[in-house]
Amino acid sequence: MDSQTHNAIVSFIWGIADDCLRDVYVRGKYRDVILPMLIIRRLDAVLESTKDNVLRRKEFLDKAGIVNQNEALCHEANQTFCNWSRFRLKDLTSRTNQQKLKADFIAYLDGFSPNVQMILKKFKFHVQVDTMADADILGAVIEKFVSPAVNLSPCPVSDDMGGVRLPALDNHAMGVIFEELIRRFNEENNEEAGEHFTPRDVVELMADIIFLPVADKIKNSSYSCYDGASGTGGMLTVSQDRLLKLAGQTGKSVLINLFGQEINPETYAITCADMLLKGEGGGAGHIVYGNTLTEDGFPSRQFDFMLSNPPYGKSWKNDADKLGGKKDIIDARFVTSFAGEGEFSMIPRVSDGQLLFLLNNVSKMKEETELGSRIAEVHNGSSLFTGDAGQGESNARRYMIERDLVEAIIALPNNMFYNTGIGTFIWLLSNRKESRRKGKIQLIDATAIKSPLRKNLGQKNCELTTELRDKIVKMYFDFADSEYSKIFDNSAFGYWKVTVLRPLYDKDGKPLRDKKGKQTPDKDLTDTEQIPLGYPGGIDAFIKTEVLPYAPDAWVDESKTQIGYEISFTRHFYKPVQLRELSEIAADIRALEAETKGLLDEVMGAWHEQK
Repeated sequence: MDSQTHNAIVSFIWGIADDCLRDVYVRGKYRDVILPMLIIRRLDAVLESTKDNVLRRKEFLDKAGIVNQNEALCHEANQTFCNWSRFRLKDLTSRTNQQKLKADFIAYLDGFSPNVQMILKKFKFHVQVDTMADADILGAVIEKFVSPAVNLSPCPVSDDMGGVRLPALDNHAMGVIFEELIRRFNEENNEEAGEHFTPRDVVELMADIIFLPVADKIKNSSYSCYDGASGTGGMLTVSQDRLLKLAGQTGKSVLINLFGQEINPETYAITCADMLLKGEGGGAGHIVYGNTLTEDGFPSRQFDFMLSNPPYGKSWKNDADKLGGKKDIIDARFVTSFAGEGEFSMIPRVSDGQLLFLLNNVSKMKEETELGSRIAEVHNGSSLFTGDAGQGESNARRYMIERDLVEAIIALPNNMFYNTGIGTFIWLLSNRKESRRKGKIQLIDATAIKSPLRKNLGQKNCELTTELRDKIVKMYFDFADSEYSKIFDNSAFGYWKVTVLRPLYDKDGKPLRDKKGKQTPDKDLTDTEQIPLGYPGGIDAFIKTEVLPYAPDAWVDESKTQIGYEISFTRHFYKPVQLRELSEIAADIRALEAETKGLLDEVMGAWHEQK
């Protein structure tokens, strides 16, 4: 499909909303009608050529008293879906009575196979049917979608001379159009979009850094891509396209299986619908509806590639309660055996559960394959530094860093997303680091690498062009220290948190001791120190150098020593403001004094003249 045809179809469908829905729906709700109607019309067009066969087979099955007919009818339709109602969508355009139209349209919808019914149910499309019928626009909407001015069929439309008036629309082209409309609606509805939709430029960057480093290792094989917060499926779609393109460039033939889980019913329906429209209806079974944290849809599966933009800054208290209460969670994704602890807890505070999605991905990394697994996930700054030593967030970072899974973290520009201006970061994980990266973490500060948008999309006021993405990817591949890239040993982000005690004295100036002869600590003088894991000589050397010279009676309560990890972009990329030379400042002051004196003389002169 050429770009002209693509744009014409998208513009036509986009125009239906303004033509038919404007006086009934607010703009943010246009997609509640347009997206399911587009799905219905496409499926209707695909089923056109086998409709009569399906109806004959249904009549035969009905007479034979066969109840479970879906599989046989889908087989007759030669698709993973079917419609056994006696209507085609175009049959309904002749209805003049709204009640008759509504009844027949509902009967038509009820004739779809269960997989399509599920999509329409998640869209709550029957509610929209009521709204359109009540507003007397249902017929107009149907007429628009079956208009001869646009072809949504996989077969071409001929002209009077036997030539092609409108080209065929294959499954891939239909999927591209559907995704373009999703993108437009999400950008129109900016506030809501940020919850379900990651900007395309960010997804493209994530795909670059997760696939390009292993492009030369792609073989004639099958690969799996997973998103545990799949939203409208954009990351899965881009992943599929990128992996197919890379494989094609090296002459490889690959099969890509997409897996995802989504809790929002509408966005879940969009993903399933997208797969149907692309002719991948069987793959819709790999998209699970439900809560990834409490109802893991793939508890025993592992994946080659995982990309995700989980919710951040969002309470997961209800999820914690479903898991048995925060203190009693035993899910092996979040509580495991590590660092000599039988129950190493990585449970974060209930106000923000984003790290749980990253841990969910880590639990699904392949350990037995040559390629292993690669993860790219978007987080806000909280995942980098929230949580003290021994707390859930710090333990999660420790678990990933000490297992040498973190390859790089990229700081994105502010205002990259539709509904938030806060800083965001891409975490890149791998359990097959190349030799030069082993034991290392690369931080890339891309906060200043951006291109302004001509028009803001909600709070999104900048983007990553192809050239800028290439610049960031090059820094990743260069793996060298620069203004925007820093390489660190894993241990650079770790520290010991030690409790330093001082004795309690009584009146004779001697330290108090308990029955076992141990010194009694003075609670008012108890302090803690954060000691870098890389401190020469370790804890003892630090105490000797940094503490005892000022408090010679101090000692460390070793039973309370804990290891923590935090990552600070500000510390590592801080650029002090260049102060001006004193001579420059003095010259400016003298110039201002001269200017002020001149003005004062002018004012005083005018005052004397008036007197």
